[in-house]
Amino acid sequence: MNFTLRQLQYFKAVVEHRNFGRAAQACHVSQPALSVQIRALEDLLGGPLVERRSRDILLTPLGRDVLEHARYILGAADRLDRLARDHSGGQKSLSLGLIPTMAPYLLPGVLAALRSGDVSLRVQIREARTERLLALLREGEIDAAVLALPSGTPGLHEEPLFEDRFLLAGNQARLDRLANSPEALRPTDLKSAHLMLLEDGHCLTDQALEVCGHDRTSARIDMGASSLATLSRLVAEGFGLTLMPELAARAEAEAVPGLKLLRFTEPQPARTVGLVRRDSTSADGWFDELADVIREVGEGIVERTRSNATLCA
Repeated sequence: MNFTLRQLQYFKAVVEHRNFGRAAQACHVSQPALSVQIRALEDLLGGPLVERRSRDILLTPLGRDVLEHARYILGAADRLDRLARDHSGGQKSLSLGLIPTMAPYLLPGVLAALRSGDVSLRVQIREARTERLLALLREGEIDAAVLALPSGTPGLHEEPLFEDRFLLAGNQARLDRLANSPEALRPTDLKSAHLMLLEDGHCLTDQALEVCGHDRTSARIDMGASSLATLSRLVAEGFGLTLMPELAARAEAEAVPGLKLLRFTEPQPARTVGLVRRDSTSADGWFDELADVIREVGEGIVERTRSNATLCA
């Protein structure tokens, strides 16, 4: 069977963009050229891979099976390509994924530490939500991912790095109205009408709902913001309250005038930041070294947050 990597790449692009025209643009080819290659792949595999619609496509049962194998083959080919380029250029490479509620705060320090430790190291970064990072990890498109543990995914090795506690964020007036004794405040004291959270799909939203004792059916919870930076600006203007990880607290408080933070009573709610890789991936020391770098950077950020007495109201 003489299918090509290019055909698999085109098929994967069609699935990801759900449209032949957009897939062709992403692959930098004409739509007719892409369509010809998809047709050729279908002829080789003995059936249609997608149902073609005017503005969308749907995978056929055969297409779903082929997609799983295509992702694996393309991931393996990418790893082989990187290995060849690294070997010929005397370089090593690392493809690392991070979730959006960690990436902006960890990456500057982590990349600086990695570069200072090995100037020849080539690092590729993918920022995506947890579900997407786990898919990229399974497909071999990234080597490791930084996310909240547990991932709930079999076949992965998980390394806990540090605890990232949640603070309550809002403007001063809203925090003052919450309780006469802020030191006794618990997440479950928060009414759903007060809460503003990230849009559905962010693991931080699931964690916040859990620690506050709410779910998606709770009335009037606003789950529409796409980033912590957006949430910070909204709650600073008095539109509600949100849970802010210590990892992000100092950076957001410095960037947003009027944003105030309040600690919960013990035991403080928290998430566990961890590094994950496939069980099948040979660690060869790189994984432990990477974990140590991220742990040192992350612990440094949260410790500075905890030691800053003026940060919390």
